[in-house]
Amino acid sequence: MKAATARWQDWASFTLGLWLALSPWIVGYTEHESATGNAVFLGLALALGCHFEAACDLDASEWLNLAAGLWLVIAPFVVGFSSVHVATANSIAVGSLVAVLAASALSLDKEIARLWSRHGWHKGIPGH
Repeated sequence: MKAATARWQDWASFTLGLWLALSPWIVGYTEHESATGNAVFLGLALALGCHFEAACDLDASEWLNLAAGLWLVIAPFVVGFSSVHVATANSIAVGSLVAVLAASALSLDKEIARLWSRHGWHKGIPGH
């Protein structure tokens, strides 16, 4: 079960998802279909997923948020809208924030912390 303190990450990611879905119209890159489609689809999926995650306390969805965040970071280069600077910056910024929020929420999971310690993956990280 996820710690209650992780809920703020869910709502922050929800807000970022809404921003992402609306951003093509707010910052003006709707003429670029690939950038708009990526933002709207991922933004709505992220917002809906985070809403249900916060309401239902689903741990596994943090992994999906992490994957979505990483996708948003590389999407401009894979999908081909890296020349649209506003859309690229938006996708990378939102993706980075979503990935960090998901990693933060995952770090609160006691089972992941045990796995981390059992395999010695924490060695070399200051403070561990």
